[in-house]
Amino acid sequence: MEYVKADPIVLKAHPQLNEKWVQERIADDPTILGLGDVVLRQKERTQPRAGRLDLLLQDADGARRYEVELQLGQSDEAHIIRTIEYWDIERRRYPQYDHVAVLVAEDITTRFLNVIGLFNGQIPLIAIQMNAVVVDGKIALVFTKVLDEFSRGLVDEDEDAAAAPADRAYWEAKSNTLTLVDRLLPFVQALDPSLKLKYNKFYIGLAKDDRPNNFIQFRPQKRSFVLEFRLNRSADVEAIINDANLESLEYSRWGYYRVRLTVEDLEKNKDALESLVKMAFEESGS
Repeated sequence: MEYVKADPIVLKAHPQLNEKWVQERIADDPTILGLGDVVLRQKERTQPRAGRLDLLLQDADGARRYEVELQLGQSDEAHIIRTIEYWDIERRRYPQYDHVAVLVAEDITTRFLNVIGLFNGQIPLIAIQMNAVVVDGKIALVFTKVLDEFSRGLVDEDEDAAAAPADRAYWEAKSNTLTLVDRLLPFVQALDPSLKLKYNKFYIGLAKDDRPNNFIQFRPQKRSFVLEFRLNRSADVEAIINDANLESLEYSRWGYYRVRLTVEDLEKNKDALESLVKMAFEESGS
């Protein structure tokens, strides 16, 4: 394999390459940040009385948003505060999404890594160090995640803020795919007839004797439908999903496998879906 020398450059000191240039490169292909299958939602997003957010990114399936702030040179207090402020504004305006604050800088110093670390666990925050190199006369950007968001345990379902009450009428007005929930419910009740649907504002869960038991969750959307199975990651689960050619989405940080379904998927993959429901039921100890 041929060796190619890469010469590092400091963007902060470059006469032509500036923050706007970096912003455009990320906007062209947001996946270069290493955040998964994300898409650009908006650049220079105006914040009420708080300036502009450099980049708003979103998971391709629409479940999570990333408030991204860019900084050439060393990270500093102003950018850390701004990143957290924009994250807070966005999560309050759009609570239906899972929000993550992201700080991207050329030099994330140990001092500020420690400061950021104080927030981690209370604020989902990711720090990414950006390096620019020249290879064969072309500039490449390299992004390295140096601080990941704190991995939390499952939220106590009785205290889940996302579990704001709703009803069937709310979901019938919101989604065209509610019939898929009705067709999946018999898979659940074959395991325990006492399990009922529990309608929440952002998802439809399950309850037994009026107590939440969300080993699976339903997320009907306007024209699509996402089914979530709370299962530990395993090759067996992934084999079932892959063999059935189900559209797999990113594994949730709350411990859910997530698949997007259509009516055709239900009809063609009844056995696979029943197996996944049963595995989630048994793993939950229900």
